[in-house]
Amino acid sequence: MMDVLQRIHRVARLSVAGVFLYHGLVPKILWLSPTELAMIEAQGLGQYAPQIAMAGGVAEIILGLLIALPLRSSLPLLAAGVALVGLLADVAVFSPGLLVDAFNPVTVNLATLALVWIAWISKESHKNHS
Repeated sequence: MMDVLQRIHRVARLSVAGVFLYHGLVPKILWLSPTELAMIEAQGLGQYAPQIAMAGGVAEIILGLLIALPLRSSLPLLAAGVALVGLLADVAVFSPGLLVDAFNPVTVNLATLALVWIAWISKESHKNHS
């Protein structure tokens, strides 16, 4: 039976994976979001916006799957944390108006970063108590 730290780690890791899987699939691949396109266009890449959104979606899905797999490596979590900070900084620079919208990247990214941290420390704590 999994101990509490293992369960916390697994729930946090699967939650982070779910965020990346959803955000990779739904607004970038299944239903291309006008907001996604606008963020890409704000960087001067409007001509390639649909292709960039699709590639970003595929990358997010791959990262989500790597996080969901029961790997011993924490690299996918580290990659998720770096991506969340980088993407939030990108929005702040190129599309700052989105930071005050409802359901904005600040709340999503900070909450997901908290889950990354919980997954990270629960794994480390579990290793130290084993």
